[in-house]
Amino acid sequence: MYRALRFTAGGNHLFYWLLKHGIVGPYFDTVFRPWVVGEENIPKNGPVIIAGNHLSVIDSFIAPLVMERRVYYLAKSDYFTGRGIAGKLTKWFMQGVGQLPIDRSGGKASEASLNTALKVLGRGDVLGIYPEGTRSPDGKLYRGRTGVARMVLEGQVPVVPCVVIDTERVMPPGQRLPRAARMGVIYGRPLDFSRYYGMTGDRFILRSITDEIMYEINRLGEQEYVDVYATSVKAKVEAERNTAKRSRRSSKRR
Repeated sequence: MYRALRFTAGGNHLFYWLLKHGIVGPYFDTVFRPWVVGEENIPKNGPVIIAGNHLSVIDSFIAPLVMERRVYYLAKSDYFTGRGIAGKLTKWFMQGVGQLPIDRSGGKASEASLNTALKVLGRGDVLGIYPEGTRSPDGKLYRGRTGVARMVLEGQVPVVPCVVIDTERVMPPGQRLPRAARMGVIYGRPLDFSRYYGMTGDRFILRSITDEIMYEINRLGEQEYVDVYATSVKAKVEAERNTAKRSRRSSKRR
């Protein structure tokens, strides 16, 4: 059954607590009337990965608000490197709500991101991650990247599949302020991959784990699944947009 949000005290960071229980939480509860299903599937203690779909920038705020435990999300490093007062405020805010910077450039940067995630799990905390690696450009669910599988095997932790519903209606890509519309979160049953522990170096195992996680996310949310990376779709859309711009400019000059 769907039920209203329930906020309880938790977390030892004053700013995080203030935002969750005193500012953002009550605001979300009043304006968006979010609902949550399957919160009982989140382990009460111990390390766990919350792996979900990604439809809007607001996803990383709604999911933590509907669970009792504090969750740390991996966020692109751009949010932490801005200049000036605005950049510093953004960095301060992101750190305060439990966001952790990751570098998506690959190589040593990806390894550092993995180590950051493992530290969170090593403390026995909850780690949130979007296996697609980026927001969906069109509401569809795309192929997951195997970084989540490496975290599962090296951290030896369960995975709770998570689906956000209608967050793209509340805050579509490119929109600065959210709209007043309902949204929700569904948490599935924990997935156990202990049968694969010690097999981190097997790329076929990593792909198998990742695909199983994506299957569960797809089953919970019933999004249309596309077996390509979302980043490649975004790149194609951006290329087409740039081509259209150049064509319009060329037409104006004639």
